[in-house]
Amino acid sequence: MPDFHEIRFPTDVARGARGGPERLTQIVTLASGREVRNSRWAHSRRRYDAGVGIRTLDALSAVVAFFEERRGRLYGFRWRDRLDGKSCSPSQTHAATDQAIGTGDGVTASFQLCKHYGTGIATCRREITKPVPGEVLIAVDGVPTDPAHWACDATTGLVTFAPGHVPGPGEVVSAGFLFDVPVRFDIDAIEVDLSAFEAGEIPRIPIVEIIP
Repeated sequence: MPDFHEIRFPTDVARGARGGPERLTQIVTLASGREVRNSRWAHSRRRYDAGVGIRTLDALSAVVAFFEERRGRLYGFRWRDRLDGKSCSPSQTHAATDQAIGTGDGVTASFQLCKHYGTGIATCRREITKPVPGEVLIAVDGVPTDPAHWACDATTGLVTFAPGHVPGPGEVVSAGFLFDVPVRFDIDAIEVDLSAFEAGEIPRIPIVEIIP
């Protein structure tokens, strides 16, 4: 991913932030009163407000320094989402069988990490491109595999099996992982009134997900 810094936004600030996924749905109301709905985006996009997590001048100073180093909106970075940063639910420990990421054919050696949302006919598949290094587990047909038999690119989320260990035809490849969200600042200026900040007013610092 061009113009991206593989560094995580300060986690102590992100922990108190506000945000989540958004979608863009076009709704047209017909003369009959019925609606026609169309999703303009194939995938959701997450937005956060980092300002909510800033409680001290030191934290504000750290965020300003981080903002300057990213040159405002120019460079992307990693964001830790406490609600949605695992292949499993937040309270569980991730396991190699959490998410099915593909089915072997005896030839394909690379599989993209992904996470599925929902269990019905409209299950949503989300590509995971920023796994946390050292926190990826892989299984083939439900059996955890030796990390020496595969490698995961922490900058793309692509899992590649070594020669001689490529999943055979019909074998289900699954994964468990922790991951970050690729994001960028959605402003080029941070405005802070220090007198108001001391009185409890917080700056608004919008952050938006970068869609792969």
